Amino acid sequence: MLSVAADIVRHDAGAVTTQVLTEYQTFAALEPEWNDAVVRGHVSHPFLLHEWFRTWWQCFGGSRRLHVVVARDRDGIVGIAPMMAEQVHMYGLSVRKLDLLHNDHTPKADWIIVRSPAETYSALWNALRTSPDHWDLLQLSRLPNDSPTAAAVTSLAQREQCLTGSWRGDVSPFLTLSGTWDTYWASRSAKFRSNLRNRLSRLAKLGEPRLEVVHAGDADACEDALRLEASGWKAEARTSISSTPAVQQFYLSLAERAAARGWLRLMFLTVGDRRIAASYGACCDDTLFLLKTGYDPAYAACAPFKLLTYLAIQHGYAGGLREIDFLGNAEPWKLEWTDTSRTHDWIYVFADTMRARLLHSLKFQVLPELKRWRA
Repeated sequence: MLSVAADIVRHDAGAVTTQVLTEYQTFAALEPEWNDAVVRGHVSHPFLLHEWFRTWWQCFGGSRRLHVVVARDRDGIVGIAPMMAEQVHMYGLSVRKLDLLHNDHTPKADWIIVRSPAETYSALWNALRTSPDHWDLLQLSRLPNDSPTAAAVTSLAQREQCLTGSWRGDVSPFLTLSGTWDTYWASRSAKFRSNLRNRLSRLAKLGEPRLEVVHAGDADACEDALRLEASGWKAEARTSISSTPAVQQFYLSLAERAAARGWLRLMFLTVGDRRIAASYGACCDDTLFLLKTGYDPAYAACAPFKLLTYLAIQHGYAGGLREIDFLGNAEPWKLEWTDTSRTHDWIYVFADTMRARLLHSLKFQVLPELKRWRA
């Protein structure tokens, strides 16, 4: 029998109840309903799917505690706040924090809102505000700037006299695949197109370059993707997927589960029978997401990942994709392909306590003033 750790609260604003899930088994059993809520909530990326969170928690949960709030009406789930509780140290203070399930391997995070947003946000907020797992800081990390969650939670918190603040996070380039490939390619600078043609010609002398796309679970392809991602400076700096067991397990397990759901995309630039560049990605709602990339440094003179991106965009146009999301920060190589980006924000809500007010003062007043003074 599943052990259910839950608090159910009925709110005055409509027949919405909330349940706080703190045990993994209860959370795991929610998968079918959870993913149905993601679909009904018109989420256009895979980072709020149950498979993503389940894999993340198994690999990165550690000493954190699940604190997932599920809001329902009589027709089913209307909202989910996928949160976790942890004790952290900030500016010399011991802080009880509730945060979205995320870390550096999470490109986007948010609450899942299916319908009746005003009522649902209120129900989720009230469940968090009155939670027996008392918190000093409620943090919503990596919210896409077009998400209504930031404004909704900030407004609800301020009504309760809670101090709030925001911080600008990643600025992630994306490319809208409008028009045709030919018109898009013609819009790139003559210098850029000439450089890429030269690299392609140089590589063609070693064999025929082509794009290989792997959708299904393939252990060899996954190993090759991780090997290429770890090539060169990433391995030396110990920032590659393979450098940390938990990170490697996350991407291996995620590939298996994503393949089963049909949104895994491993893309390779091949020359002859050799894979020389790779993108570990996902495809959801006609959008290609580039999660991790890498190439064999032995072919650096041919700019293999630039050529892979060139072929992947061509493939996207041919396949009817509407967007390619480069994720992460606005690195120079991404901006060669597009001049449009979307930002991600971090929202901070501080409890109405002396400790939390001190924390707000340190983060949003004292430290910024010190930085300005030093500058």
